[in-house]
Amino acid sequence: MNEIVLGAVWYVALLFSLTFHEAAHAWAAKRGGDSTAYLGGQVSLDPRPHIRRETMGTVVVPLLSYAFSGWMIGWASTPYDPRWAAEHPRRAGWMALAGPAANFLLVIVAGVAIRLGIFIGVFEPPHAIGFTHMVDAVGGGMAVALVPLVSVLFTLNLLLGVFNLMPLPPLDGAGAIALVLPAPAALRFRQLMSNPRFAWMGILIAWFAIGPIYRPVHLLAVNLLYPELSYR
Repeated sequence: MNEIVLGAVWYVALLFSLTFHEAAHAWAAKRGGDSTAYLGGQVSLDPRPHIRRETMGTVVVPLLSYAFSGWMIGWASTPYDPRWAAEHPRRAGWMALAGPAANFLLVIVAGVAIRLGIFIGVFEPPHAIGFTHMVDAVGGGMAVALVPLVSVLFTLNLLLGVFNLMPLPPLDGAGAIALVLPAPAALRFRQLMSNPRFAWMGILIAWFAIGPIYRPVHLLAVNLLYPELSYR
């Protein structure tokens, strides 16, 4: 596939995934009593409010990372009221968990699309799995164009979900820890994790840890997608 076309597929999948992730955060916050993101227009699958808030993470870095490495990375963010989070740490925990949950939902949707394509005869299991190659097209036409889209949606959202669930600040997994702590301890933990030094340390640790963590999760997901086969 032409590199420019593949880049467009990557960007559509990444932007939609980031938007869905942040919209889930914003929706959960609104349900929990914080309308900050809702008033900013972020309870929406329209990417424009998310791009306006994080142009660097949603436009500049994805395009540069693809140009220099052949794959895309990016980020977005959702505003919330820290006073609300301090008063309701468990609600803030559910807000944090909503983002990765949205990514895992997209993994399921992409997996269902792959299995449906196999069922109707336009897809078939691939000989080898790749980030943009989770399935093969049977014949040509639209199926060939859909292969990289459903593949990137599946693999990218699995990666985003696993990465964001790591219990390290400023990732969502750190915020979700409030759900398993007593309320006073959850509040103290949130205050401690708001220190910018912990955020930089968390990102650095997560960057090096994601490879060993993600590989077995990806293999498990692939074999759940293709239970009749055995990929290694």
